[in-house]
Amino acid sequence: MKKSIVIIVIMLILNLNLAVYGQSNDLLKEDINAQSAILINGETGEILFEKNMHKKMYPASTTKMLTGILALEQGDLDKIVTVDDKTPFEIDGTHIALEPGEELRFKELLNAMLIESANDAALVLAKDMAGSVEDFSKLMNEKAKEIGAINSNFVNPNGLPDEDHISTAYDLAMIAKYGMKNKQFRNIVKNYQYSIEATNMKNERRNMQSVNKLLYSNQKINLDGNYIDIKYDGAIGVKTGYTKDAGNCLVSAAKRDGKMLISVVLKSQGTNLWIDTHKLLNHGFNDFDKKILGFKNEFVKNIDINNGDKDFVTGVISEDVSVSLKSDMKNDISKKIKINDNIRAPIEKGEVLGSIEYINDEKIIESVNIVSAEEISLIAGYEKTLSASLFNDFNIWWIVIILFLFLILRINILRKRRKKRKRKKRKI
Repeated sequence: MKKSIVIIVIMLILNLNLAVYGQSNDLLKEDINAQSAILINGETGEILFEKNMHKKMYPASTTKMLTGILALEQGDLDKIVTVDDKTPFEIDGTHIALEPGEELRFKELLNAMLIESANDAALVLAKDMAGSVEDFSKLMNEKAKEIGAINSNFVNPNGLPDEDHISTAYDLAMIAKYGMKNKQFRNIVKNYQYSIEATNMKNERRNMQSVNKLLYSNQKINLDGNYIDIKYDGAIGVKTGYTKDAGNCLVSAAKRDGKMLISVVLKSQGTNLWIDTHKLLNHGFNDFDKKILGFKNEFVKNIDINNGDKDFVTGVISEDVSVSLKSDMKNDISKKIKINDNIRAPIEKGEVLGSIEYINDEKIIESVNIVSAEEISLIAGYEKTLSASLFNDFNIWWIVIILFLFLILRINILRKRRKKRKRKKRKI
């Protein structure tokens, strides 16, 4: 009897754990309802799962992440912005009922765009920064390429339907990863409520609510037979999106135990949007372990040099390096050190001397630069000796070539002289 009770208690604990944290099984592409999806390590960019990650899709309002990044990097948050006469009448979809001539702070419009997903606020911000939607779109595409988006084209700041306005799950993940490095961006997208006080055109406060239910909702979804809240433990953003053509879209970020994950779900249906996202994030948190491979300034080796004020230069790892490995993956990781050829002084501190490749199951899973831990100068007087010597690596080949050409020229001259002598003897 006691044994049966113990077994029942253990089963209850296991079921509770599964309900809270999700099952820890390998995730398959067919497990995800969305047409396109990706899961990455939010710090390193490692791809942990993907389904059609490079398929060109309509991003809808997830576009506003990029607009928000540009606003934070190029805008003045405390600036008073005046709404133009056209914007309030050019907008479809979600808006905050801006009025022509209305004055708001730049940061109020930014929060309204990222939290309420206000299309009119996005348009006003774009015009304020670039003068026109067309010119702002150029800034968007330049920034997207800089960030690492490789298959995107943006033609407006809010993601309203346009057949030329496209992105991919991979590109949106890279944009979110970049944005989450910005403290101000993180502080905005983690919120699901925001208010704008009365303005010169509005007598009442505007209260806003995000539709990103991962941040707050107690509505239930059925995840593998367990009914759980949509709210996700550790969720810290990022942006929802919806149009008829784009379907339900969601870019999410969550952080637990120092590990941040970013997921993207494009063109999902109904509550599958939240189910897909839970599955992806659970997969990342439950099925992967963080493996520290090396630390910034960790000693690698002393590398011999023959023209410096020291006999060697100390090589160290350029930055912290880690990798996410599946929990059931063998943990035997080897490393291959590659040192550049012809390392010579002078050497600056931080100069790249080579690299380390980390290998698991015969595959390179990560790499990092080896850099100089110190500055190395030339041996005193070596510069003069080097410039005076004809027999350095550069000049020796020129000397050989010149001597060879001179020899050929001399031989030809001698041949011509012999021929002349022979002709003179014949005439005599």
